[in-house]
Amino acid sequence: MTTRQKNIFYNSLFLAGCGGILLFLLFAPRETTKSLPHDQNHERFMSMNKKEAEKFCETCHNPKGQAPLPEMHPPKYRCLFCHKRK
Repeated sequence: MTTRQKNIFYNSLFLAGCGGILLFLLFAPRETTKSLPHDQNHERFMSMNKKEAEKFCETCHNPKGQAPLPEMHPPKYRCLFCHKRK
């Protein structure tokens, strides 16, 4: 295989890879996780560090709290990993 043929092959392979990634991203499902509400209860957490703010989530979001989480909710220790701040 000549150098020119190798270049064409590798460039084609690169373009096919980029096209595959682009198609994957275009057809990816939309984000369905709710954002952190921007209300009076959550306002103080908007300016905090994520890990610092997550320490307060279980105060209200526990089985006996004001806003209990669904039973099938994923692990509760990384709330702001999924629930983005607006």
